[in-house]
Amino acid sequence: MTLERVVRPAGPYTLALCTRHASDATRQFRDGTLTMTLRVGDRVEVASASQTLDGSVVLRAASEEGLERLRFVLAVDADHTEFLRRFARDPLIGEAATRFQGMRQLRLPTVAHTLLRAFCGQLIESRRARQLESIIVRAVEPRVAGSDLHSPPTCTSFAQSAPARLRQLGLHASRAAALVRICRTTDLERLHQLPTAKAAAFIERQRGLGPWSAGVVCLEGLGRYERGLVGDLGLVKLLSRLRGRWVEAHETVELLEPYGEWAGLAGLYLMTGFTHGLIPLPEERPVRFPRPAYA
Repeated sequence: MTLERVVRPAGPYTLALCTRHASDATRQFRDGTLTMTLRVGDRVEVASASQTLDGSVVLRAASEEGLERLRFVLAVDADHTEFLRRFARDPLIGEAATRFQGMRQLRLPTVAHTLLRAFCGQLIESRRARQLESIIVRAVEPRVAGSDLHSPPTCTSFAQSAPARLRQLGLHASRAAALVRICRTTDLERLHQLPTAKAAAFIERQRGLGPWSAGVVCLEGLGRYERGLVGDLGLVKLLSRLRGRWVEAHETVELLEPYGEWAGLAGLYLMTGFTHGLIPLPEERPVRFPRPAYA
């Protein structure tokens, strides 16, 4: 049996904008519908969402718990109207906030999956990082019956994996060892119960992780906007263009700092604006982009 619920998102919301580049081993966006697998207790459900012409979002899942989990993943209740109002005239993100005002950060259904994404994302090429992430998820989680999707990975998934196996799949040896160690000693879902600062501090204390990884976990795993992706290669390139020189990863703190508690969402709009040519930039000068050292 499939339950259906029609919800009205809090504030501007466009599913198609939220789901750009969202497809992975656990979800796919096709013909206006996002289909994904969810963890609901010990069960795995296949759920879906689509948006109607009046802006409402139609949620479908096998249980009430699945519907609530789907709401979290889609961020339909994370009203960012105040963000749009406050930064409508911002010189960097004002134009993007106007054109893409329905865009929010889509979340992952398990914190363990975001930790894997953080380790894979330390590669310089985002496409290769996403490919590696999908390869690992498909290797450690079974395909859900009746679909081409795999279950969302959990701490147990990685705790039961041998670091050597993850290395064979393509994850760097030190990252594989760190991922397994963290998942064997910590219930990452309990980070939902911590304030953002404490959750981020926990991630940053782990070997091989840093501010960027903490931002990934807080933004995509916990649904917190307070932490941005400090050191993200896209932000490094943007700030380098603004300053006319190559900047270090840690300098992107200054780029996100003006946005305060909205730093995570601001990073999304900064990178979208940069990609679409919506940010006023000085005349381009040759800037060498070395491999960043973020974690």
